[in-house]
Amino acid sequence: MKGYQAGTYDVIVVGAGHAGVEAGLASARMGAKTLMLTISLEGVAFMPCNPSVGGPAKGVVVREIDALGGEMGHNIDKTYIQMRMLNTRKGPAVRALRAQADKQLYQRAMKKTIEDTENLTLRQGMVERLIVEDGVCRGVVVATGAEYRAKAVVLTTGVYLKGKIIIGELQYESGPNNMQASVSLSEHLKELGFDLVRFKTGTPPRVNGRTIDYSKTEIQPGDEEPLAFSYDTKEFIKDQIPCWLTYTNDETHKIINENLDRSPIYSGAIVGTGPRYCPSIETKIVRFSDKSRHQLFLEPEGKETKEVYVDGLSTSMPEEIQRKMLATIPGLEQVEMMRPGYAIEYDAMVPTQLWPSLETKKIEGLFTAGQINGTSGYEEAAGQGLMGGINAARKALGKEPVILDRAQAYIGVLIDDLVTKGTKEPYRLLTSRAEYRLLLRHDNADLRLTELGHKIGLIREERYQRFLVKKQLIEQERTRLAVTTVKPSEEAAELLEQRGAAPIYEPLKADRLLKRPELNYHDVASLLPDNGTAVPDDVGEQVEIQVKYEGYINKQLQQVEKMKRMEKKKIPQDLDYSVIDGIATEARQKLDKVRPISVGQASRVSGVNPSDIAILLVYLEQGKLARKTG
Repeated sequence: MKGYQAGTYDVIVVGAGHAGVEAGLASARMGAKTLMLTISLEGVAFMPCNPSVGGPAKGVVVREIDALGGEMGHNIDKTYIQMRMLNTRKGPAVRALRAQADKQLYQRAMKKTIEDTENLTLRQGMVERLIVEDGVCRGVVVATGAEYRAKAVVLTTGVYLKGKIIIGELQYESGPNNMQASVSLSEHLKELGFDLVRFKTGTPPRVNGRTIDYSKTEIQPGDEEPLAFSYDTKEFIKDQIPCWLTYTNDETHKIINENLDRSPIYSGAIVGTGPRYCPSIETKIVRFSDKSRHQLFLEPEGKETKEVYVDGLSTSMPEEIQRKMLATIPGLEQVEMMRPGYAIEYDAMVPTQLWPSLETKKIEGLFTAGQINGTSGYEEAAGQGLMGGINAARKALGKEPVILDRAQAYIGVLIDDLVTKGTKEPYRLLTSRAEYRLLLRHDNADLRLTELGHKIGLIREERYQRFLVKKQLIEQERTRLAVTTVKPSEEAAELLEQRGAAPIYEPLKADRLLKRPELNYHDVASLLPDNGTAVPDDVGEQVEIQVKYEGYINKQLQQVEKMKRMEKKKIPQDLDYSVIDGIATEARQKLDKVRPISVGQASRVSGVNPSDIAILLVYLEQGKLARKTG
């Protein structure tokens, strides 16, 4: 088909899923003329799996996206049907917000935001190849022959690259929910020399809520107190919808075990690697054969639909087996299945082919973000999309990239893990992946990232000024607690007795009293002479956490300083590792493949040991650097 010139932009974003929308919005809001191309306009911000946002680690990512000026937090706050804070009985490092989304409303709201954004054009089109000239990406070509030119391109193709749906013995080429797959682009990336891997994910069946007997299940209501992901949100949804809890049982497991030969996972029909931390029900039954039951959450997909997502029952079993499985579950005995569960295989980029900016090493001006980089989850995709969009726009505008480090954000942990270590399975962000998780909390995302969001042009001035006021109030209140004394009194004795705390017999600084685990900020503030001086709840929360965990926080900050010294030791990108005597052969091969930008990143490369880093440091400090040629 003969091509034709269809337009010129600063940035082109390919895909409009959770990575694509963040990339496009960020780029446009930073002043770059941006085109967003999607296979289907009905697929904008589509939720093919669980209609929810947040959860452990993931919820913190959504707050970080918001603190940097992204959109996911805003959008879910407008469209949720239920909101809960998880792990409230645990420490602040693992608390996380989770929202059940109205699936269709989430899509419509995000599409409207995109359509209303200046500098951003949303267009339907199947991208089949890239325009690459002298090793630089100059644009894209779509199936109709239209050529779009740009200074930077961001690929956010999700699970659409050579997507294949698998249900039992049935297989067919498709993206999620029977949307069109992208085949030509995947082949084109291989032609360009990129290494791709085959991954797999899956979904559970959707059932008709009218046919569920909820009396046999356990209600899971949302929290009554106002909660939000975005620091901008001032209005809260009050008419929440509950989710429900039920379980599999021995009968369910028997049906699965008797039909494992028909499971594509065990028959060999599925060749892609599935997610370790979100396995299919078949895998759960086999891997955890000692368990007599597994949790299932019945999650409504929205206010205007009866479809219910059976979370925990992800499967690619034949449809008739899925029906039999459902009929064994309490509350689902008479349930009508509206859509069967399915597995989807797809191509993904080996992420060690990327710089920490998410620009590909092989082709300048080409960025990738989201599930194409081997991740799973809407939040991981959105976080990458935001950073990919920021850096593509900065590339187009002639500016240096923005790179978040591991002590700055979970997004920094995510990207560093991908580009430094790679992943052999769909990557899921967990709190355990962050060595500085006490610093990377849900409550302090604004304190960590709003300054940066404002600097790069994504946080508007009015919001930034509000942030500065909050920051000042926190500092003032911490100072007040540090210099104000609480004296023994009847009021103090009564409060301490009520809280189960030891009495005080002599004057004590307020911040010392707040360190007691039985007391919260409001308890201590009520005992101060000027207790009428109230601070907003979010300020009080920050003060309490900073005071109570001061020792642990300071210890992590010392570790961060040590890490930053390593990150400041830059490695020339043309360094020839083969001439460095003493470095192990495996380490030399891994370093040559990853091409770390700093000694800090080099120390995190799989297969590189401390002894290898010590030799590298000596070599770098000698200053006699051999350059890689050819």
